[in-house]
Amino acid sequence: MEPTTLGIIGIFVMLALLMTRMPVAYVMTLVGFGGFSMLISLKGGMNLLSRSFYDTFSSYSLSTIPLFILMGQLAFNSGISRRLYSTAYHFLGHIQGGLAMATVAACTAFGSVCGSSPATAATMATVGIPEMKRYGYSNSLAAGSVASGGGLGMIMPPSIVLIVYGILTEQSIGELFMAGILPSVVLTILFIIAIAIVCGRDPSLGPKGENFPLSAKLKSLMGLLDTIAVFALVIGGMFFGFFTPNESAAVGVLGILTLGIIKRQLTWQAFVNSLYETLRTSVMVLFLVAGALIFGKFLAVTRIPFNVAAWTASFDLHPLIIVSMILVVYFIGGCIMDALALIMLTIPVFYPVITTLGFDPIWFGVIIVLVTQIGVITPPVGINVYVVYGMAQKFAPDITLEDIFKGTMPFLLAILVGIILFAIFPQIILYLPQAMY
Repeated sequence: MEPTTLGIIGIFVMLALLMTRMPVAYVMTLVGFGGFSMLISLKGGMNLLSRSFYDTFSSYSLSTIPLFILMGQLAFNSGISRRLYSTAYHFLGHIQGGLAMATVAACTAFGSVCGSSPATAATMATVGIPEMKRYGYSNSLAAGSVASGGGLGMIMPPSIVLIVYGILTEQSIGELFMAGILPSVVLTILFIIAIAIVCGRDPSLGPKGENFPLSAKLKSLMGLLDTIAVFALVIGGMFFGFFTPNESAAVGVLGILTLGIIKRQLTWQAFVNSLYETLRTSVMVLFLVAGALIFGKFLAVTRIPFNVAAWTASFDLHPLIIVSMILVVYFIGGCIMDALALIMLTIPVFYPVITTLGFDPIWFGVIIVLVTQIGVITPPVGINVYVVYGMAQKFAPDITLEDIFKGTMPFLLAILVGIILFAIFPQIILYLPQAMY
């Protein structure tokens, strides 16, 4: 059978298996192994299977993933999220919708030591929703701001999605991290503007909270010291060449662990729970990476990615129109599939297209993460929405899924505005990487 034909059949088989809700990692591994074996040989397929899994789980560069995940787990169990929220609340709580603004700001700050969107949403749900409910905030704004703000963890360094994208495309993880800083700040501002507009139209959605004196506000800044110290140590050390990404991740874990022990805020049970969650999440991500590598090798043999790139380049269309079409695919895919899995499935196909069209791969990596960020708060997958819903049932059982999805609508519009801004002004993304490297 012709390789391209077999590749197309393999893609349809993969889509059919995904509809059965079979884990994405298993689907990519099975289809990739089967297709490669048919095109090359069974021995070649077995060799690809064993080498890919061994290389993935023994990879030094991939050790950044479990280390950054562990850093986020230790930060959560050390109470850093509560201190971040307290600081943001002291400064923004007295404004109309200020608690929701404080939640978004705290999500951005916590994302800088976490790197995971669902983890950020789950963490801030336990801190922010009870406070907003206590001050009479609507269910939709309270839960919607947490679910949407949690998505900022996907783009704020150290983003797990950006790490995986960098490994798959052989791009600098340091440059990708640097590229994610300004977009995450811009999105945070857009989210705060969206909250101000919503509450301006209907003040009952987000009543004003307590107005603290200046002395209390300044004192609350102490809650930021932990995050600033760890962020400066990890990201600053890496960007200025003191550490490699792997070393900076290890330094971050040590920093969070030391702070938790010194402040007596990390119990033995919390430490064990952090290790367990890190192991579970890391294995899931590494299985996805291994499966994506196997599936990517199969596609490379079929030459589908290169044919698609050549076919796309042959169109007499402006490159931005082609990129827009690709982003629509990511938008739709992000609504029905986990963002990390989607990126690993599609990068082997779309990355050659982007490089052929002459776009910067660092810019493209940040843009597709932003587009798939929409998927974490839209049905039917909407993983952040379901995470927040599950957490909210413990202390606010009257919050429904409909409330949360309704509450995310203003933030979806803010993300779309952000994507348009970054497409028109790519230097927002590229300025820091180009200035630092």
